[in-house]
Amino acid sequence: MKLAPFLLDQWLGQKFDADPPIEFDLGSSTGPVWTLRELLELGGDLEGLLDTKLFYAPPAGSNELREELSRMANVPREHVLVTTGGAEALFILFHSAAEPGANAVLPNPGFPMNEAVAESLGLEIRRYTLRPEDGFQIDMDEIRKLTDRHTKFVLVNSPHNPTGAVVPESEMEALHNFCVDRGVQIIFDEVYHPIYHGPPMRSAARLPGATVVSDFSKAFCLSGLRIGWMIEPDARRREQYLNARSYFTVSSTVLAENLAALATRRREAIYDRARRVAQTNLKLLDAVFSEHADLIRWIRPAGGMTAFPSLATGMDARGFCRAMAQAGVLVVPGDCFGQPSHFRIGFAASGERFPRAIERFAAVLETMAPAERQTRV
Repeated sequence: MKLAPFLLDQWLGQKFDADPPIEFDLGSSTGPVWTLRELLELGGDLEGLLDTKLFYAPPAGSNELREELSRMANVPREHVLVTTGGAEALFILFHSAAEPGANAVLPNPGFPMNEAVAESLGLEIRRYTLRPEDGFQIDMDEIRKLTDRHTKFVLVNSPHNPTGAVVPESEMEALHNFCVDRGVQIIFDEVYHPIYHGPPMRSAARLPGATVVSDFSKAFCLSGLRIGWMIEPDARRREQYLNARSYFTVSSTVLAENLAALATRRREAIYDRARRVAQTNLKLLDAVFSEHADLIRWIRPAGGMTAFPSLATGMDARGFCRAMAQAGVLVVPGDCFGQPSHFRIGFAASGERFPRAIERFAAVLETMAPAERQTRV
């Protein structure tokens, strides 16, 4: 099993040891970071936490956490399985699907881990393309044509990383029904739900045949917990996933699961902060990209905390991202997602420092503008 270089994480690693140092992290895809103190102030029991027995958590997750997640999603507790981040949930799904001749239908662009893991396990990858001219929306006809009797699952990410596109509920339901009718598993990656910048959307957990993956890193803004979860209505699949987890990580940490349960109980305070910061910062992006429309093209994200602009010239954006890094601003080259002319910008992880970050970003754009305009002329 050989894995391709993880270009995204290699690039993001600069924020820890770059020279010159990174002052503003606009590359990360999560929201405003919480401290342990801030989280406990939402109603946590510090003394109870200190008395926690540092033993294995149950492989499926603690009853307390599963109960809180099941209430949130309005599903039975037994449908909820806790994982070590959303990454483990996805790895389990790919591992469970891998067999000779099988294929998986994935979004392009998408989370880089998905394709790397699929390739390493021998799964054929069939890509449906999210095109900027279509607002990065899914093409149902394309997905239908890619799906056949060897398709193990179709994966949809909404809100989408890196574009911020959101799948309308009607299309979500149509895709669910299409897959269920053909015996194909439909997986919805909802790590950014319910962070929307327009009308709110319901979770795919309401759909009877849907597998849902989520975590505490994105919408919950608690990436340091390394906790994720799956909602799986099929008992046979749940048994298969639990068996796989016994080989991979066995369980999560009890401290992280306790804190995750607290966060789930106090989720509205966490979501409200994420929405407030993201939507405030998104307005600043609106202004900057409007002012520099001759240099940068973008589709305004409808959800999540990332956008995926492109250089108007169509040139490879890695050089642009290097120039930003030299100025202390971290954004991610689009080649990490197989889209070289694009770059990913996160607008929530830097929290209230974002106005200063976007000032620096705009200042670098100003220095590039004359050369870019001259090249285009």
